[in-house]
Amino acid sequence: MPGGMHGRSNAARLLPRAARAATSVPDAPGRAARVLLGISGGIAAYKGAYLVRRLRERGIAVRCAPTLAAESFVSPLTLEVLSGERVYGQSYLSRDGGVDGAELHVEAAQWADLLCVAPATANTLARLSLGLADDFLSTTALMFEGPVVVAPAMHDAMWRKPQVEARVEALCARGVEMVGPVEGALASGERGLGRMAEPETIVEAVCRKLALPEGAAASPAGPLAGWRVVVTAGPTYEAIDPIRFLGNRSSGRMGFALARQAALRGADVTLVAGPVNQETPEGVRRIDVVAASEMQAALEQAAPAADLVVMAAAVADYRPRERADRKLKKSGADGMVLELAQNPDLLAGLASLAPEAMRVGFAAETHDLEDSARGKLEAKQADWIVANDVSRPDIGFEATDNEVVVFGRGGAPVRFPKQSKDELAGRLLELFAGGGTVSS
Repeated sequence: MPGGMHGRSNAARLLPRAARAATSVPDAPGRAARVLLGISGGIAAYKGAYLVRRLRERGIAVRCAPTLAAESFVSPLTLEVLSGERVYGQSYLSRDGGVDGAELHVEAAQWADLLCVAPATANTLARLSLGLADDFLSTTALMFEGPVVVAPAMHDAMWRKPQVEARVEALCARGVEMVGPVEGALASGERGLGRMAEPETIVEAVCRKLALPEGAAASPAGPLAGWRVVVTAGPTYEAIDPIRFLGNRSSGRMGFALARQAALRGADVTLVAGPVNQETPEGVRRIDVVAASEMQAALEQAAPAADLVVMAAAVADYRPRERADRKLKKSGADGMVLELAQNPDLLAGLASLAPEAMRVGFAAETHDLEDSARGKLEAKQADWIVANDVSRPDIGFEATDNEVVVFGRGGAPVRFPKQSKDELAGRLLELFAGGGTVSS
């Protein structure tokens, strides 16, 4: 486990600042309501992660049962971390891990107070209506005897089909509550009636069915609840004249993934974003900047109160010493000499700006990766350096996947194989918050 964190113990670093004075929370009376969340394989499956968080904010215990197709959109690891409960896979007749030898679908059906299926594709609606039982979710649904809430999601042409309408009518006749769909942007890029209802709407329907108070004040839930996290993402652009700039190819995907995963885990997240075309993650406070000086100003406001600062942005090392007020015209055939000035080192500056925060830097390297990362770790007074080889076209800048080696202050480096940036972000946060340990 890495140590020597600037004179403070690891135990202190693992608690958000708001929790360092009092670490015990009184138990709530009685047991929490229990929801089994079935997630089927539409594009809206990724919202299952947000739905888990919203349910837990209402004090509801959640276990997830994604279909095999759903696992292509949201990873079981993400659902497990966010729910704090087991995730049921497809070994639905297995006795492994059952209660008193019960089969898992029997255990799950008896554990839950309510079954919620969101999103429910046309295929899932048909299987629920017909009583098919060929995977864990449908088998458990057939076994379950309590209230059921279903949130359909599909293209509006599918939703309007009489076959689908008949399945929905059959389910409603049996007391199943349908939530949505709603009109809005669809995965196809069109607009229509078929978009899954928002997680908050589904949660209100669940609370009504369980006779829980509606609109109760939400409290943060998740492994990073109470943490204040600041993430920088994307490139910076340093202006040469009104239309030209110095920049780099950073897409911001890694930083945005870190912000999204931190928010899903209950953190209060501020994202300082360079000029990128990325959608703001739900529940994240975003500050848009262009130049390194603007990113520095945003950090001066956000970082001092943070528990964790992750510098994933590819900040330009240099800027033009002078910025032309008008477009520079081509003149002669000898080219142009551009004089550069060095930008402030934002990561190194965190040592004095946010001395109480855990500080993480990224090292985008094309060679000598380990030596460069270790040198940066010491020179910048960082707690962690995440190093990746940006010379490879399949990872790093503009890619959807990444592969990194993480160096801490003491201990062996931690290597993460190639995986999606979103999945990697969750594993990195687990490493930082866990003081150097991460699940396999």
